[in-house]
Amino acid sequence: QVRVVESGGDLVQAGGSLRLSCTVSGSISSINFMGWSRQLPGKQRELVASIRGGGRANYADAVKGRFTISRDNAKNTVYLQMNSLKPEDTAVYYCSADVRIQGGIFDLWGQGTQVTVSS
Repeated sequence: QVRVVESGGDLVQAGGSLRLSCTVSGSISSINFMGWSRQLPGKQRELVASIRGGGRANYADAVKGRFTISRDNAKNTVYLQMNSLKPEDTAVYYCSADVRIQGGIFDLWGQGTQVTVSS
């Protein structure tokens, strides 16, 4: 069974840092796209950062210069380093990955991890 599991969410003061991790486990062939999205209370989920298999990264304007996405292909893991956190970054953060499994490509999501930034 293929699983996507996030970790690293926590309560942090404004200006602080957190690092989120997400690992895809199970019998898979490859992973191309990996991304982090967040859902603020009462709002739609939004993509904040993504990274392709070759390492090309993209960021939402709201997090550019503060968040850094990276991945370890050997571990099927993606990270989100979040610096200079603001109260408006408070959200549930979700990891997603486009995973190739036995010839098919599946868009898989984790269960989410809560990030709370206090002012």
